[in-house]
Amino acid sequence: MKRYRLNRLFSRPSGRCLDVAVDHGYFNEAAFLEGIEDVAAAVSALAAAGPDAIQLTVGQARHLQALPGKEKPVLVLRVDVANVYGRAMPAVAFSQLIAEPVAQALRLDAVCVVANVFSIPGQPGLHGECLRNIARLQQECESWGMPLMVEPLVFAADARGGYLPDGDPAKIIPLVRQAVEAGADIIKADPTRDAEDFHRVVEVAGGIPVLVRGGGRAPDAELLARTAAVIRQGAAGIVYGRNIIQHSDPAGMVRALMGVVHA
Repeated sequence: MKRYRLNRLFSRPSGRCLDVAVDHGYFNEAAFLEGIEDVAAAVSALAAAGPDAIQLTVGQARHLQALPGKEKPVLVLRVDVANVYGRAMPAVAFSQLIAEPVAQALRLDAVCVVANVFSIPGQPGLHGECLRNIARLQQECESWGMPLMVEPLVFAADARGGYLPDGDPAKIIPLVRQAVEAGADIIKADPTRDAEDFHRVVEVAGGIPVLVRGGGRAPDAELLARTAAVIRQGAAGIVYGRNIIQHSDPAGMVRALMGVVHA
């Protein structure tokens, strides 16, 4: 069953994927809600633009799955919630799975579930908690034929407070490999600082498809060029959120990125 679901996620003839992440409300950060305050309208507009997938939470998946027709994007279901995206690290950082994650994904007709593995300075306990989440998910996913997307995220301290993606391939590569060893069927990885290094991330994944996350907002030309570069480096697609949903023309950006990813 995993292969059947993966076939719905990765489009032919390219065999790649554009997944639009609209799961930001789960993380309790007001700035993440820009562009998706009316999530039903946002999902409807994005679906009409024709990405391969839209990434949502259990509370918002209905807005996609209620749309009629068989041509709509497939659902990628976020199954963990964390509190590490603020300006300062909280006194107690957590990453917690939802109840019955795979059962809920099956009921919602998701094609895969996604969860994080954080590597954050000074937070080894959080890293261990994430690995326990993945171990539990991997067993459930194997039992029910549900693909598991793991999102290994390497953070670095931000001088303004809080943390930002690191971008150092020397840190990204071992964390990606750990996620693969833990049983990931798909990797959602940070971009490397130099996009020309991304083939090293693809290589260490050992044939597991690697999608590239978008992170914070970037200028259009920079984003499109970076996307083209990682596709040339062997990425199987992208998972972009704020660079689409906070854009002045989200549907136009979806169409532009679909051209880069698939053509």
